[in-house]
Amino acid sequence: MKILRQKTIPARLEHLKESLELISSCARDQGFNQKKALEIELAAEEALVNIFTYAYKGKEGDVEIACKLDNDKFIIEIADSGEPYDVLSVADPDIRADITERQPGGLGVFLMKELMDDVRYAYKGNRNILRLIALKGPGGG
Repeated sequence: MKILRQKTIPARLEHLKESLELISSCARDQGFNQKKALEIELAAEEALVNIFTYAYKGKEGDVEIACKLDNDKFIIEIADSGEPYDVLSVADPDIRADITERQPGGLGVFLMKELMDDVRYAYKGNRNILRLIALKGPGGG
């Protein structure tokens, strides 16, 4: 697996724009069309906002963002040392239910899974590791 770019930043909302610019730039450099690059950025934004808001529960912490390439897979790897949180354990919301009857939460995670070709989570070495994967080439944007 080849690391294209990597950066560690404080896990604070004021660093969101900087983080998304890094990810968007990586996606465009890999030849994704504008629509797919925006989908990758939106999925990453959902993940990062959750980390910035909830991972450290009022304490200071960092998040490491890496753009990687593994054959036909473009991977955004987001790692933090905050509270363990498996995004894949979140049940998909019932998007067909009336808005007044829906349970709060889960829509951002659902959006990540819908926009990306694959989403993976692992907790290793006291770190949450989220991988957002977009396929390159035909059908991958």
